[in-house]
Amino acid sequence: MKHILVTGGAGYIGSHATLRLLELDHKITVVDDLSNGWQSAIDALSKVGDLTFIECRCGDYDKMMDLMSDHQIDLVMHFAAFAAVNESVKEPLMYYENNTGNSLSLLRAMMDSGVNNMVFSSTCATYGLPTPDQMPLTEDCPQKPISPYGWSKLWFEQALSQCTKANPSFACTALRYFNVAGCDPQGRVGEHHIPETHLIPICLEVAKGKRDDIKIFGSDYDTPDGTCIRDYVHVDDLIAAHLLAMKHLEPGVMQTFNVGIGRGYSVMEVIESCRRVTGHAIPAVSHERRQGDPDMLYNDPSKIQKAFNWKPKYEELDAIVATAWHEMNL
Repeated sequence: MKHILVTGGAGYIGSHATLRLLELDHKITVVDDLSNGWQSAIDALSKVGDLTFIECRCGDYDKMMDLMSDHQIDLVMHFAAFAAVNESVKEPLMYYENNTGNSLSLLRAMMDSGVNNMVFSSTCATYGLPTPDQMPLTEDCPQKPISPYGWSKLWFEQALSQCTKANPSFACTALRYFNVAGCDPQGRVGEHHIPETHLIPICLEVAKGKRDDIKIFGSDYDTPDGTCIRDYVHVDDLIAAHLLAMKHLEPGVMQTFNVGIGRGYSVMEVIESCRRVTGHAIPAVSHERRQGDPDMLYNDPSKIQKAFNWKPKYEELDAIVATAWHEMNL
């Protein structure tokens, strides 16, 4: 059993990670300021295992120092971040302050208290706008973000890399996510954002009558049906990658892995899947393209498959959507 600090553990991905770690009988401390997290998630998780919740920013150096010094933290899983690309363009300083600044303060507290293990929630947004001949994306593709969100994550990746060079005891792995979707199959925790920006939950909100329609931003992309193609990974498969990364940390080494299923689904394919799963029509309305959306974005998962023997359980879109629909109807 390890004592693991999970930052952002009341949010979508962090709560799913906390759930799996508790099921493995680890002792968990969650730090979350509830700006994007939910007290209801903490309440549900507290029924599963040994959980301590501290409501604060992970960038509060003094509180993080006290926590790490007093509770003998073995490892940090760092999820806490703002993650809306469009919002980051409008509020860049908010993203740099939170995603980079608070993360650096957390990292300083780790270094000063001798906590030498981290698994970091990064993003494929660090790659920017890859060209079609770079598909599928591998970990050595150029990292040229086009949004403050992407830059805020990349800068922290750079800090982690430098720390492993400066401190031979420090070990970290950054997992670059693609589109995370789905929920715990039992519906104990789910996906909730205000406002909601993710395609699958928006489609399901239309099916529930909470929205009139789903907006398709661009139908003239260079794809078979004209809509953007993205790589969707189920949140449980993503957390499985975190658990494997935790087991394979190497002192003095910064590891990076893409996490996705290795193929893409178009916007229209997602909408059709949601229609099949829910049995509802889900009206769709075409709108102009959004600036910066590439035609296709999907990854080559061979590196993480070879290193960790990781393989997603959820590869079919209907199965991913079904878990989200189940949670929404509980």
